[in-house]
Amino acid sequence: MTGPSEWGAREEVGVGPWDGPWPDDPRYDPELLENGDRRNVVDPYRYWRREAIVSDVDTRRHPFHVAIENFQHDHNIGTVVRTANAFAAAAVHIVGRRRWNRRGAMVTDRYQHLEHHEDVTGLLAHAAARNLAVVGVDNTPGASPLETVELPRDCVLLFGQEGPGLSGAAQEVASVVVSIAQFGTTRSINAGVAAGIVMHTWVRQHADLGDAW
Repeated sequence: MTGPSEWGAREEVGVGPWDGPWPDDPRYDPELLENGDRRNVVDPYRYWRREAIVSDVDTRRHPFHVAIENFQHDHNIGTVVRTANAFAAAAVHIVGRRRWNRRGAMVTDRYQHLEHHEDVTGLLAHAAARNLAVVGVDNTPGASPLETVELPRDCVLLFGQEGPGLSGAAQEVASVVVSIAQFGTTRSINAGVAAGIVMHTWVRQHADLGDAW
């Protein structure tokens, strides 16, 4: 039986110092081998240098990008970045204000490519140069139901801010705007949640699930 002193105990994340001879592999970080690795990474990347992890993920990243408008300091960006990292998105694009609250990213931004664009026009130019279709996500009249749409494989999933949704400029440049089916009383769902739903839809349609951890 667990005693009262143990009720509030939390399991420590990660692993301690390396046990045994150190691996002769440049991907491993001597400091982590010596002191342990408590980072928020999957087990196959334990003790690896950050640069080595990013380089390895780069070989497996998916061809979809994620963009979110940040004209009002949207607090959901950290969540979007964390989810994009989980699904190995090619990059996350911040449109508007450069600064954003990184707390929700849970340090995953260190392993995710991030790019900034002053406005939607800049994002559109970036997408056009790489032949990426721009898919807007918003529950606006005329939007196509996400549940019935085949998302482009090479694309930018563009999300608006909590509350106002996609800006008019974003809706104009999107090749298609999709909406998420809702059945309750709220007019919209959290932008971070919406991003996760749409990214997972892309994964179901295009990803090789055999590559998942």
